[in-house]
Amino acid sequence: MSELYDVIIIGGGPAGLSAAQYAARAKLKTIVIDKSATAGALAYTHKIENYPGLPTPVSGKELLDIFRNQATGFGAEYIETQVIGVNLTGNVKEVFTMDKNYGGKAVILATGSMGRKPTIKGEADFLGRGVSYCAICDAAFYKGKTVCVIGDSEETVKEAEVLTKFAEIVYLISPSSKLKVGADYPALQEKNLKLLLGHTVTAIEGTDVVERIKMNDSDGNELILELSGVFVYLHGSKPIIDFLGGTVELSEEECVSTNRMMETSIPGVFAAGDMTCTEVRQVVVAASNGCIAALSAEKYIFHRKKRKYDWGK
Repeated sequence: MSELYDVIIIGGGPAGLSAAQYAARAKLKTIVIDKSATAGALAYTHKIENYPGLPTPVSGKELLDIFRNQATGFGAEYIETQVIGVNLTGNVKEVFTMDKNYGGKAVILATGSMGRKPTIKGEADFLGRGVSYCAICDAAFYKGKTVCVIGDSEETVKEAEVLTKFAEIVYLISPSSKLKVGADYPALQEKNLKLLLGHTVTAIEGTDVVERIKMNDSDGNELILELSGVFVYLHGSKPIIDFLGGTVELSEEECVSTNRMMETSIPGVFAAGDMTCTEVRQVVVAASNGCIAALSAEKYIFHRKKRKYDWGK
């Protein structure tokens, strides 16, 4: 670890970025580690018109940009990279990414709830043996091979582009007939990237490792594609907790358990937003959770008896 932060925030949605605003404004050395600025539930939302203070409707992406600019304006750092693990047990919490490791006095978890359980036949069986959820992590294993990426989001396209640098052929398989990016998106121009729109993968097969997939086209015809790797970017509604490795207490629904002040079972570790399975999933609720988490982190770091609410004086 080259730097020690006061607060490391994992996740760049409304909860994480609100936490970053409050933490950075409190003069805490703050960093937001976000998998992708375009991958969260809010980023996919076409129109937001019920967020307090907005005079006219904006897209979810536009609202996130406002959140992010406010956070960085107060001094928070923002990086896009994949968190692959954590060590939250010591006084200095460690967050491991594909690029480097980060140390922090406090960690705020805010990765949202677009996670999913394996739903494709064979997906769970071949996880780690040809099935992956991280192209940046595993692309190098598929040099010169044929792989596919399943999904229709901008994140999917970005991950497919990473794979084109290693694999011989990359199939981008979308269950919908249109990707959530423009036709002129740069990654789509890669010569070894082939689009299969309106196709649904029904099974992942092989012996010891992945060897083929089965899929149906828009007319219901079954097709078989021989390949070595399957990268899945379909989204669900479960909390994204895979990187935690069971380190924090979870509820029966696999939500991160917190008290009213966003404190988890580990001192110095806080959680905010949809990954805590709030009963009302709205942007304003996630933002308020992020605020509370940052106030609690500041109290923890400075061993205060009470939370401090105003740093503007």
